[in-house]
Amino acid sequence: VNVGCVPKKVMWNAAVHAEFIHDHADYGFEAPGVKFHWRTIKEKRDAYVRRLNEIYENNLKKAHIDIIRGYGRFTADPEPTVEVDGKKYTAPHILIATGGRPAVPPDSKIPGASLGITSDGFFDLEELPRRSVIIGAGYIAVEIAGILSTLGSKSSLLIRHDKVV
Repeated sequence: VNVGCVPKKVMWNAAVHAEFIHDHADYGFEAPGVKFHWRTIKEKRDAYVRRLNEIYENNLKKAHIDIIRGYGRFTADPEPTVEVDGKKYTAPHILIATGGRPAVPPDSKIPGASLGITSDGFFDLEELPRRSVIIGAGYIAVEIAGILSTLGSKSSLLIRHDKVV
């Protein structure tokens, strides 16, 4: 939610606005000289996500829910127990919110792989790239390609031809 869904929706909405502006003349509106500033949407998007995180955390605190950050593992103890950074926690109900991280193959398997960015890196971009190549055909790849293209990046989407269904 914090590093994918919500920030992607903000960027998608920015692209929708760009598309509306593109079509204004067809509806009798003049909008000359409209400029898009990537850094502005990035700053506002990041601030929005930070604000949401604060709201989520405050709501958890109000509900007397403990947030334990760190790397954990289940133990062999008889009661449900998780050990995080050397400290054990036991409770009737334990929620492990693992999140996820994209895997980048080594350059030895795909030459130049280390030169690319993952979908997470998309949100770190400080500027709109003039050109972009998105590898994959899943919904995230297609959405990011659409966002970049609509906002002004000359974008290409690469898919494997041997997997056509």
